Amino acid sequence: MQANVNREATQSFMEREIERLKQADLDWKVHELDGPSQPRTSVDGKKDVVVLCSNNYLGLANHPKLKEAAIRAVEEYGAGSGSVRVIAGTMKIHLDLERILANFKGVEDSIVFQSGFVTNAGCIQQLVEEGDLIISDELNHGSIIDGCRLTAAKRVVYKHIDMEDLTKVLDLNASGSRRILVITDGVFSMDGDIAPLDKITKIAKDFGAMVYVDDAHGDGVLGENGRGIVNHFKLEGKVDIEMGTFSKAFGVVGGYVVGSHTLKEYLLNKVRPYLLSGSHPPAVVGACIAAIRLIESDPSIVQRLWDNARYFKKGLKDAGFDTGQSETPITPIMCGESSVAQSLAQEAFAGGVFVLPIIYPMVARNRARIRTIVTAAHSKEDLDFALDVFQKSGKKIGLI
Repeated sequence: MQANVNREATQSFMEREIERLKQADLDWKVHELDGPSQPRTSVDGKKDVVVLCSNNYLGLANHPKLKEAAIRAVEEYGAGSGSVRVIAGTMKIHLDLERILANFKGVEDSIVFQSGFVTNAGCIQQLVEEGDLIISDELNHGSIIDGCRLTAAKRVVYKHIDMEDLTKVLDLNASGSRRILVITDGVFSMDGDIAPLDKITKIAKDFGAMVYVDDAHGDGVLGENGRGIVNHFKLEGKVDIEMGTFSKAFGVVGGYVVGSHTLKEYLLNKVRPYLLSGSHPPAVVGACIAAIRLIESDPSIVQRLWDNARYFKKGLKDAGFDTGQSETPITPIMCGESSVAQSLAQEAFAGGVFVLPIIYPMVARNRARIRTIVTAAHSKEDLDFALDVFQKSGKKIGLI
């Protein structure tokens, strides 16, 4: 009888919370893509929709070379590993990926994790502990925030990309701390602006602090052939922990950390999600290798991404939209009120463009926006079509 009561109570609190989210229009509505991630696809049964809300920056998620590599890996290594990395789940292909990734990034070594979120949540808590200090940008990703919460270290936030405030926060809090970790996103996912990593590393050095950069949205986007933010600022050897992901520009899935061989050995022995989670299936690893090799050998892919981003950004501005502080292919259409962002997304979808409204609490109140992301695979016809839809939709709802 008691078990039934407990189950009913559990269901009851879940139902109340779901209803609260729905009433506030804060619940996620999952959309169904009937086909691969590509510039045009079928979404929720609507055919030939231009997709502008994917992180598939380089258009590699459905690339023939990645699919072929995945199939070859399955044929050679099977469907799965059947184990965690440190027991029987490390195959030659896993070590090949880490070697190729380290060479791509120009560092001693790398270690690959199950996802980007797992990488942050697992690694941050092992780098600092009680008696240490974390200094974090106020707009850092939720995975960074959760990783920081899992530590016993003191945590202090500095104003977004404000170097004067970073210096002030360090000056006020560094004394007495055993280790200090300054952590920042490389590219901020909601605004598309870039962290001034060159200045951050200089300030951190003055205080003897480690620097951790999450380059999830800079991988494949910034730097020479998409080598990321560290390469972009020519900071090789000056950033202690560079984290990234395969789930965005590389078109597959997985997280990683690159740096020194000592860093890899330390994380390999300490990070619980790495130690206690099954390793990536060979197909995933094979596709990740193919993605790195492809962008290394073909610089035009990254160039097409930036050509498309500049073209689309200019088109939005010329139409009268506010695109915020974006410096990257992440281009927000600032709407202010949540209801305006929701209306613009609905009108755009009706016109054949798939985007999502980004509203509070994901962003600050009165800072709602549509976040658009173009890819290297979009054609000029795709972008012109989307610009026309946005212009008509923006005028219809009174945004422009």
